[in-house]
Amino acid sequence: MEQINFSQHERDVIYQVIHARRDMRHFADGEVSDEVLSRILEAAHAAPSVGYMQPWRFVRIKKDELREALIALVEEEKDKTANQMDERKAEFMRLKIEGIRDCAELIAVVLAPDDGTIFGRRTMPEEMALCSVSCAIENMWLAARAENLGMGWVSFFDPNDVATLLHCPEGSKPIALLCLGPVKAFYDKPMLETEGWRSREDMGAILGENHYPISHIKS
Repeated sequence: MEQINFSQHERDVIYQVIHARRDMRHFADGEVSDEVLSRILEAAHAAPSVGYMQPWRFVRIKKDELREALIALVEEEKDKTANQMDERKAEFMRLKIEGIRDCAELIAVVLAPDDGTIFGRRTMPEEMALCSVSCAIENMWLAARAENLGMGWVSFFDPNDVATLLHCPEGSKPIALLCLGPVKAFYDKPMLETEGWRSREDMGAILGENHYPISHIKS
């Protein structure tokens, strides 16, 4: 096996890409070439998975009418989400939660039907499958940012409705609609932080030593 040792510059670049990644909702005109899209999807498929189960499936949305149907589902779910909020409902409704209509490419990510893998997931079968798919999505996000393309994860939908639209087999579960494409500019900070919705936690609040972080234990 060839041993690859990364230079300091290469290490700096990967950390730069990680910290420059953003969940994008604003997209510009333009396209994603088949070559670039292929690289991004190959990055996703190179992700780790529990038991090497590779439970991710990708659906490239090409038909305008299908995209519009997905937009309708997202808008319906946004209304339902807002109705479960109290004092922040109006604030939430002002937020732009997706860029489905404007993005160059729309990719649905589907959790494949359980293939019976036990290796590493006997006690947490669905959780480990979902974690594996999330690793693939993160790979896509980082690859897209390295390609100077924006990507946004949309989760405002009923998975059963999306499964019906995409003719997914029984036992599968759509978990993400990924908006991908050129952007005019990347956000300086995560958009929800800029909008005052939430702030990033300090490392001291999320890192514990030998026990769960004390700051997150409710009295």
